[in-house]
Amino acid sequence: MRVAVRVRPGASRTRVGGWYGDRLVVAVQERAVDGAATEAALRALADALGVRRRAVTLVAGATSRDKVVEVDDVPGLAEAVQALGDAAAR
Repeated sequence: MRVAVRVRPGASRTRVGGWYGDRLVVAVQERAVDGAATEAALRALADALGVRRRAVTLVAGATSRDKVVEVDDVPGLAEAVQALGDAAAR
């Protein structure tokens, strides 16, 4: 499954949740230097979805805040992504 994400580097804490338009927000503490924020975002997304880091692959947006990632399909993945996005609205 492909997931569009919006990375917010330099956050006070790492968290996954909320929407930026139609993109899932991933806030990370790491700065956008030498891919550190991208790697941190992939790790955070994997943790939030309950999958291993190697199950999350960057497809597009290596140097952009807007990224597309591929997540290996597991049961309930679409619902988990939706729940993470909606979590900030509560």
